[in-house]
This record gives sequence, C-alpha cells and structure tokens, in this order.
Amino acid sequence: MNTVLTTDAIRLSGSATSRDDAIAEVGAMLVSAGAVTPEYVDAMFARESSVSTYMGNLLAIPHGTNESKDEILRSAVAVVRYDSELDWGGFPVRFVIGIAGKGDSHMEVLGAIAMVFSDLSAVDRLIDANSTDEVLSILGLDAA
Repeated sequence: MNTVLTTDAIRLSGSATSRDDAIAEVGAMLVSAGAVTPEYVDAMFARESSVSTYMGNLLAIPHGTNESKDEILRSAVAVVRYDSELDWGGFPVRFVIGIAGKGDSHMEVLGAIAMVFSDLSAVDRLIDANSTDEVLSILGLDAA
C-alpha cells in the first residue's frame, strides 16, 4: 500500500470551484501520475452522474466505473484539499480523493480513508495540515 499515495499526489490548495472541476482536477493528477488513462477521468464523471461519491465529513471519493478497469495502469490515490467548501450535490466538500485501483487493491485504501474521515478530530487535523507529509501521515497511507 505504500506506493499508492505520495506527497507529489497531494495538493493542499485545489483550484476547482465546482464538483465537476474538482473531479477534473483530481483526475488530471491521476493521469499525470501515470496511474490512469484520460478515459478513466471520463469514467469518473460517468460514475458521478449515476451515483454521488460524496462520503460525508467533507469528503468525496470520485472513481471510475467497473467498465473502466482497463484504463487503470496502476493503483494510485490523489488528494486535493480545498480552502473553501465545494457544493457536492448539496453537501459540503473540502477533500476530494481520487482513487484508481488495480484488482481489489483499492479496497484496503478505501477502508483506511474511511477510518480517518470517520474521526472528526482527524478531519480537523487534515484541514489544519501545513505540509503534504503531514497529510500523508494523518491519512496513514505512508506505511506498508
């Protein structure tokens, strides 16, 4: 699990101002990381149009559809924190975490992220984090 998220795939201050812009932003990070093809980003939009990826506690986890599995080159996670809340279908979001998982490898990552975001004090620490290393440490995805 130690290679799915690196500090260069964490953005402390995203530029998006809407849900769709945020999906495009985190998707572009996954493409830049060499984890997915641009078609995977299209599948992230398709997934969002069929079911919201809002998870609660200021978190959304956009990801592709089952049909887009072939567009995943390697498992990876990209994290974007926003200075202001984005409207995610009527819900406030400050963290957008894009996930691409080869096979079922993303399930462990999803579980780890869910645990962190179920703890409001951890969410507060993520909001206050001053470095990508700090975000990585709080998410707990920096250890195998």
